[in-house]
Amino acid sequence: MDKLSVMQAFRRIVDRGSFTRAAEDLGVSPALLSREIKLLEESLGSTLLIRTTRAMSLTDAGRVYYDEAAGILDAVNGVETRIRAGAGAVRGHLKVNASSSFGQTVIAPMLPAFLETHPDIRLSLSLDDRVVDMVEGGFDVSIRIRAAMPDSALLARKLGTMRQRIYAAPAYLDRAGTPETPADIAPHRVIGFLLADHLATWSLRNGTDSVSLDLDPPIRVGNSLVLRDLLISGMGIGTLPGFVSDSPVARGDLVRVLPDWELPAPEIFALTASRLGMDAKVTAFLTALRRALAA
Repeated sequence: MDKLSVMQAFRRIVDRGSFTRAAEDLGVSPALLSREIKLLEESLGSTLLIRTTRAMSLTDAGRVYYDEAAGILDAVNGVETRIRAGAGAVRGHLKVNASSSFGQTVIAPMLPAFLETHPDIRLSLSLDDRVVDMVEGGFDVSIRIRAAMPDSALLARKLGTMRQRIYAAPAYLDRAGTPETPADIAPHRVIGFLLADHLATWSLRNGTDSVSLDLDPPIRVGNSLVLRDLLISGMGIGTLPGFVSDSPVARGDLVRVLPDWELPAPEIFALTASRLGMDAKVTAFLTALRRALAA
């Protein structure tokens, strides 16, 4: 027995003063309503309605049940109304998870304008280079950078594509020489990214040409910003995503090595837990993030 449905039916019967009129309102047969009320009375062990051929009246128990049921139904309707009214409002606690490098170089710079535009948002930004369980962590959205997302109960929305290229400091190249072909990488000190699929194997592409380099990086780090700083200091050659390399390249701290070659470009995904759609605060955040990535 669906208690809320039965409560609604009982309330409608009393309000309309008739099984027939209540049945018409609810789109069911009077016989079905009669059976439901009989089952309700049997479950309660009490008579709620006294019916004759000419009239219907509430018993004392029926009046108590009607008053309490009306309060419960009004409370449920009130909650639903407030939820619907707030569904389009950009407010509430937004919990975001991302990698340290992406969070510091892409998300952090966009936050002042985003929070100024949406002052009713409370933000928790968790930066972690490990892949976390976003449902267990209670995150509304998690930013992941992958070649592809595996099938799961999470919903992945593609935000953009990330360039992945080879860089070194001018001073390092002046000292160690500038590679002219992919094969020239082998004698160089390679700094590897521990969390990347290409830690020990670089699959390079140049148009339709491709080559695979098997490497054994003597220096391996698990953070792109640390890798960037090591490259700037002249420690070797390594790969960086575009959102990390753009600024030091613009300043002249790094230069691109083998400019005609690059690694496969992974995708930037936003993962959310619900397949029923996003609430307004998540939608607003992802809209701002897409703008930041486009800029």
